Amino acid sequence: MGNRLTQIATRTGDNGSTGLGDNTRVSKDSLRVHAMGDVDELNSQIGLLLCEAMPDGVRHLLVEVQHQLFNLGGELSIPGFELLKADALMVLDEALAEHNATLPRLQEFILPAGTRAASLAHVCRTVARRAERAVVALEKAEALKDTPRQYLNRLSDLMFVLARVLNRMDGGDDVYWKSARMAQAETVS
Repeated sequence: MGNRLTQIATRTGDNGSTGLGDNTRVSKDSLRVHAMGDVDELNSQIGLLLCEAMPDGVRHLLVEVQHQLFNLGGELSIPGFELLKADALMVLDEALAEHNATLPRLQEFILPAGTRAASLAHVCRTVARRAERAVVALEKAEALKDTPRQYLNRLSDLMFVLARVLNRMDGGDDVYWKSARMAQAETVS
């Protein structure tokens, strides 16, 4: 990786550009910088979620995710570089299978609500989707590996599942959308 920061206020970005890890400078509104920013925001949102009470296994998983998101940010900051490895996807797949197996099948859409921890997990899910869209937009302009896009896609799914897990942590449940179909089924019964 490039040089580690020793000084934060360098003033080199005052002109609307920022430095990448390979020492090139790009506009702060470039697709690459947007993707890096969305990944950074996602990592910060997961940090906020980690302030909440949760099972130790979920906590350890989310800390590992934060490290992988830092790898992803580093990869995005150095064009052509690879830091996020395919085994990071396997960790998400295994966690998805493990946690999804404990949940009842969904019969209806759920709202991004419930406990504070679950609601924060839903915020992480939506930021992950935005980061994924930013990576897809960058892929259309520049060659990228598949792993960043796949990781963000899988992570957003995992955050949805973890929101459901966190809603059940103290005996709670999902908050179901009151659709016309559900309202009609309730009046029939």
